[in-house]
Amino acid sequence: MAGIVAKKFDEPDETRTPDKARVEVVNLGTTLAARMTLEPGWRWSECIKPIVGTDSCQVHHVGVVVSGKLHIEHSDGTAGDAVAGQAYVIEPGHDAWVLGGEPFVAYEFDSNAAETYAKT
Repeated sequence: MAGIVAKKFDEPDETRTPDKARVEVVNLGTTLAARMTLEPGWRWSECIKPIVGTDSCQVHHVGVVVSGKLHIEHSDGTAGDAVAGQAYVIEPGHDAWVLGGEPFVAYEFDSNAAETYAKT
């Protein structure tokens, strides 16, 4: 079936505002997408863990960074950064935090992540 669905992130279908974060979700029919804005000082283990109750983030992330820098550390010790201009995949089992004084802004395109991130 052919079709086009286009929506603005400035007019999201759902907005979540956990501590130091804003997640704006658009429903594109068969796919959900999200714009994530994480403020300086945001850390998954401090801001999201209390909401979801897992030891580490169990969400699979696929996205692109618009601005800022995020440091990611997996439970197995592997670590890296996602910075403006990069596309990324982050596997489940990680903690992450914003580096520096600039908000981290990214667009994510994994429907499961958009649907479940920062929800109880």
